[in-house]
Amino acid sequence: MSRYTGPKFKLSRRLGISLSGTGKELKRPFPPGQHGPNQRKKLSGYGVQLQEKQKLRHMYGLNEKQFRNLFDKAAKIKGISGENFMVLLESRLDNLVYRLGFANSRAGARQLVSHGHVTVNGKKVDIASYTVSTGDVIGLRERSRAMKSIKEAMEGRHHLPNYLEFNDQAVEGKYVRLPERAELSQDIDEKQIVEFYSR
Repeated sequence: MSRYTGPKFKLSRRLGISLSGTGKELKRPFPPGQHGPNQRKKLSGYGVQLQEKQKLRHMYGLNEKQFRNLFDKAAKIKGISGENFMVLLESRLDNLVYRLGFANSRAGARQLVSHGHVTVNGKKVDIASYTVSTGDVIGLRERSRAMKSIKEAMEGRHHLPNYLEFNDQAVEGKYVRLPERAELSQDIDEKQIVEFYSR
């Protein structure tokens, strides 16, 4: 299944979650379409599980194969599968570039990485799905720091998670530790996703 390229606001309204993180999409808090405000359809257990899976998948912008492979990897790690999965998603390079404020969205961060603007520990990495380890330093290539889109994104950054540190002089961030579940999205019930893939 290919990556979703349709209208993001419609998708956010259908899933009932702000995929951009700004909340602008949910000014009309009902599904899109002619009958949106009047829909009273009760979801089955499977429907609830599928919806949670789709929320998380679209939030991080992964296709189904990538998402499933990462879930299988998380299931092999010692601990709670759902929480391990959320931490692995958060440890992706494109996501951390977005969290550091180098881009306004995860899609924009993915583009920065794939175009070769991002470095990890001083070496260029152009794989968006690269798993960043704790202690790794994420920066920008020298020639990329003057880019208008990056400057605007950094000026608009309003929050830096506690598991990241940012050095303004060097224009680089450090992945200090793995995030705790309480620091990740509370709109997701990862237990439903575990149940979905355990069927």
